[in-house]
Amino acid sequence: MKFDFTGLSIAAVTEEEKKAAEILKDEINTRTGHAPAVSEKAEGKAVVFKTDNEGEVPHKDSYKLSLCGETLYIIAKGIRGFIFGIGYFLRKTEYKNEKITLIKDISGLYVPDKRIRGHQLGYRTTPNTYDAWTYDDYVRYYKDMMFFGCNMCEHIPYEKAVSNRNHLMKYDEEEFLIEASRLADELDLDVSIWFPNCEDTLEEAVERRRELFKKIPRINAVFPPGGDPGDLEAEEFVRRAIAFGKVLKEFHPNAGMWPSAQKPKKILSWGDDFIEEMEKLPDEIEGIVTGPNRAFPLHELRRLLPTKYPIRLYTDITHNVRCEYPVHYPYDDWHYSLTSCLSRESVNPRPAEYEMIHRLTRGYIVGSVSYSEGVNDDLNKMVWSNLDFFPNVSIRETIEDYARLFFPGAPADLVTEGLLGFEHNWMGDPVNNPGIEATLKIWQGLASDYPKLMDNWRFVMHLFRAECDAIVRRRRIFELNLIDDALYVLNKEGLEAALKVLEETEFDDEYKSLREHIEVLAEKLFNLIGMQLDVARYGANSWERGATLETIDLPVTDREWLIGRFKHALTLPESERDGFVHRVINRNKVGPEEFYYSFAEHGFDMLGVRQEGEVYINFQGDRPENRGKMPMSMLKVFDNLTFRCKLGGFAENTDYKLRITFKSDKHPIFNRHYIIANGVEIYKGPQFGGERDEKFDEELLAPGFETATYLLPASVFKNGTLELEFGEPLMGVMMCEFWITKA
Repeated sequence: MKFDFTGLSIAAVTEEEKKAAEILKDEINTRTGHAPAVSEKAEGKAVVFKTDNEGEVPHKDSYKLSLCGETLYIIAKGIRGFIFGIGYFLRKTEYKNEKITLIKDISGLYVPDKRIRGHQLGYRTTPNTYDAWTYDDYVRYYKDMMFFGCNMCEHIPYEKAVSNRNHLMKYDEEEFLIEASRLADELDLDVSIWFPNCEDTLEEAVERRRELFKKIPRINAVFPPGGDPGDLEAEEFVRRAIAFGKVLKEFHPNAGMWPSAQKPKKILSWGDDFIEEMEKLPDEIEGIVTGPNRAFPLHELRRLLPTKYPIRLYTDITHNVRCEYPVHYPYDDWHYSLTSCLSRESVNPRPAEYEMIHRLTRGYIVGSVSYSEGVNDDLNKMVWSNLDFFPNVSIRETIEDYARLFFPGAPADLVTEGLLGFEHNWMGDPVNNPGIEATLKIWQGLASDYPKLMDNWRFVMHLFRAECDAIVRRRRIFELNLIDDALYVLNKEGLEAALKVLEETEFDDEYKSLREHIEVLAEKLFNLIGMQLDVARYGANSWERGATLETIDLPVTDREWLIGRFKHALTLPESERDGFVHRVINRNKVGPEEFYYSFAEHGFDMLGVRQEGEVYINFQGDRPENRGKMPMSMLKVFDNLTFRCKLGGFAENTDYKLRITFKSDKHPIFNRHYIIANGVEIYKGPQFGGERDEKFDEELLAPGFETATYLLPASVFKNGTLELEFGEPLMGVMMCEFWITKA
């Protein structure tokens, strides 16, 4: 049953109620063009704010909604609960011109599952958006997050105790920090400070914090990372956290110290040492944060950490690759063409994945404050906060709420289909995914049918993403066809004719128009919300920091690599050309009863076994050096302590050779590299051992890589099957492909 709230009025008596009434009034005015009347008494259809003095709600993070006829009561302890209630009302109302429709009876008591529900909004040079914001932008976003139940924002002081400004930043970072804290306090939004250890001495660090803590009007938590950044031994790190906790209490008695169990990469024993320090049960530490570059997986941390200390998750919802939760976690098998062009911080709605990650982590934690570098993860923020509040809510309901709240006037079901489409866009090879075009059609249709949406940064941002996905797909189809044509011409007309085919760059008019429109949307996003989609024009920190325009045209096939190899062939004596070209175009081909594997081309499924530990893919494709210097098969570098696979189909009574392509990153102290085949030790010793094929490396590898070849004698095979394990207990293996061919 739906309820008509068109022309509603608002009733409020106390100062907190009146503050809430002004917020709702502004929101209704934005959506309908008419500001509701605010008075102390409800008249007609009304929303009434009521301060709870009778124990109707358990605490200030909860709220109660009661629909009585044409009146909705929002009952809370104060402004925080009122804002949560406003958000829920707005999420369940539809707007068409001046008409307001509540889609269902929302009466009930609403109590959050997690007590900490926040997001990092650091004002520094690295984010792809926040550094361009004004105070008004921050207040607007505070409210947006609170409408989904967020109760904490996290800010950052000077990094390394020195200002590191760019031309986009309007304020001194620490002046901003003080004012941002005050503005959060007006909304009763908790404030956490991410405060790394960058000073030389404990005394300097303590004094710096004392001077800052006394200036900041509201602090509820301080989060010093153990690493990333930071290189202190665990004992010193905990000693500092204790000292900082004492200083914090001087000015903010109810604030807590929350150091993180993120370890410095160079201190191998850091995790065990940290637990040893925490077993001393220091009272100055309230809880522990865990996040990227963590010392322990979450389950193990909770098992080892004394129960006195709750755990707060530092969820990375902003990155797609080279991160804690890569796309398609835990498999990290996002197709290399999309990864190359969209990179680490593209617009990345991943609601289903983050629902799964929330389900995996929620049992261990008291809440979370996400790691965010801009609005590229806007939907992820709202999904995660809503799950922190309502752990059993469906993803579709959350996204429909997001659509009604932030796209008023547009059909919520269609916006939801468009948002859900983005995760499906990233499944498999884009060539084989027509859903990319279907998703684009939804967003283009909305733009056509609801032109006012083009002034809505959230809409423009998602239209931008839909167009980027389509650009990658269409260019990949175009280039794969070029490669097929070039190989045909190579056999018929020779090398120069094949090279001419590969160098064809004349896309059709539809592609060119779409590519030009991406530039238009990028400029619009910069003007609307300060989103920085390239370095030169919009001030992005680097290609890796959300600057999609820096990577969108990177190679998506082997076309540019083949162009480079064919041009090199033309410099060779004619007697050597055919052999070289044959080796290039047959680089990854093997014969019957042989095997070739590439992490980029094949994913993990064909290996027959799940990898142990937390696999990391050191992706190469979005880096500036990937401009024709690398075949696509080398783009994904597997980085883990071990690699395992189970393979079959090999010939009996036959010796084989195993050739592996490694990242050339050798360290003399790592001297226990090993290869085991069906339980037999094939190699053990310094990295990488084996025999290097320097000609192959020079001709067919990218700079910074090398091969090593090992003998697999016939005796290690068992009825044509082979189980392989590679590893190094400290450094691990960094490899991107391997061949098993007859000796």
